[in-house]
Amino acid sequence: MTAELTRRILVVTDHAEPTQELKDAIRQRAERGDVQFRLVVLNPARAEVHLLHPERHDKASQAEQVMLQALPDLSEAAGAPVIGSVSVRHDPMDAVEETIFSEPVDEIMLAVPAHHLATALHQDLQHRLEHFHLPVTVVRAEG
Repeated sequence: MTAELTRRILVVTDHAEPTQELKDAIRQRAERGDVQFRLVVLNPARAEVHLLHPERHDKASQAEQVMLQALPDLSEAAGAPVIGSVSVRHDPMDAVEETIFSEPVDEIMLAVPAHHLATALHQDLQHRLEHFHLPVTVVRAEG
C-alpha cells in the first residue's frame, strides 16, 4: 500500500476577494484528496505600470489586506490553511511562472477572465501553461 502524497495546488486569481465559484472549486478539489492550496492574487495595478512604480506596490498592499481577510473563508473551503500572497506581477502567466520556479506545484487552478480572441487562437492562458505538463483547472465566474 502506498501513502497518498499531498498535492500542491497553485490558485491564481485576479480578485483579492475570491468569488463564490472559486471557493466552491477549492472545496470540491479538497474533497477529492489530500491537497494544499497556494493562492496568488494578481497585482491589480494597470498592466502598463512599471514593476518599480509606487502605484503597483500601493495596489498590491491594498489587495493584500482584502486577501488576508478572505483567507479564513478559503481555508474553511479547503479544510486546511491556505497560504496566500499578492504578486507584484499583473500578468497571470508571469505570476504562474514566478511561483512554479520558486516552489513545488502539482496542479494549477485559474480564476482569471479569458480574452475571447486568445481562446479562439489557442493563446489563452490554459493552452500557454501546457508546457509545464501540470493539470490546469479553469474556474469561471457565472454571468
